Amino acid sequence: MANDPYLELGVSRSATADDLRKAFRKLAKLHHPDANPGKKESEEKFKRITAAFDLLGDPEKRAKFDRGEIDADGRETHPGFSPGAGFKGGPFRGGSGMSGGGGPEIDLSDIFGDVFGGGRGGSRGFGAPQRGQDVRARLDIDLEEAILGAKRRINLDGRSLDISIPAGATDGQAIRLRGQGGPGRPGRDGTPSPAGDVLIEMSIRPHPVFKREGGNLVMDLPVSVPDAILGGKVEARTPEGPVTLSVPPGSNSGAVLRLKGRGLAQAAGRRGDLLAKLVVTLPEALDPELTKFAEAWRRYRPYSPKKR
Repeated sequence: MANDPYLELGVSRSATADDLRKAFRKLAKLHHPDANPGKKESEEKFKRITAAFDLLGDPEKRAKFDRGEIDADGRETHPGFSPGAGFKGGPFRGGSGMSGGGGPEIDLSDIFGDVFGGGRGGSRGFGAPQRGQDVRARLDIDLEEAILGAKRRINLDGRSLDISIPAGATDGQAIRLRGQGGPGRPGRDGTPSPAGDVLIEMSIRPHPVFKREGGNLVMDLPVSVPDAILGGKVEARTPEGPVTLSVPPGSNSGAVLRLKGRGLAQAAGRRGDLLAKLVVTLPEALDPELTKFAEAWRRYRPYSPKKR
């Protein structure tokens, strides 16, 4: 509970009994657990405001608190007091009013009937079954798993769960495992309530070869000088495995070969393309014949690349 029950209810120290009642009604309707399933903050707030009203709603306890004889939990503050022997207010006490002699009476069923539509004699606010809380988690997946689909086993809160990553999964997409979340809270009469779900949000890891550009994949494809000049066949990696591409004669670095339908999933079940950007690459150890050819070329056929 807060150090000051007046602050908890949002009233001044000069508040009347009617002011207290109105403040409590307003906050109780707002923070009741059944109106905020799974929200621990509301549950704790509801406990605090009920305990605050139980204290201030009793004129005798309120007077003692104002004089500093008891604290916000109703425990006496003078030396020699045994903890636990004082105030025992709680959020779910029954009866038509709050405990203590002469305090302002307030019917909880009236309050929560207004919130949940039950009214007097028909409120279902207390003891109603409550669906279990959903559990959220994040899963990093490989690009190939996102494109082709995969089976994964994960550990969540000490449990092993088998999940199926669908083919064409997208970044941020969630997999729902129904009934694998928090347990439901049965009603007071034993009415069962379903468990919550597990929602696993997928995040696609960066790939060492492919870069994502919208629905397309982009990669650098090294080609040798002879293949760039004369044309040739080169092997290129794709998410499904290697394929053979034809490099046109006279290809420069930066030229792009497009593989349709080898990219990421897009709307309506379509896939983007894979763009292979050619990178003309020299051998690590220069061949003497290639060196002689380059020297002769520079001497007799001067050539300067076009400025872009």
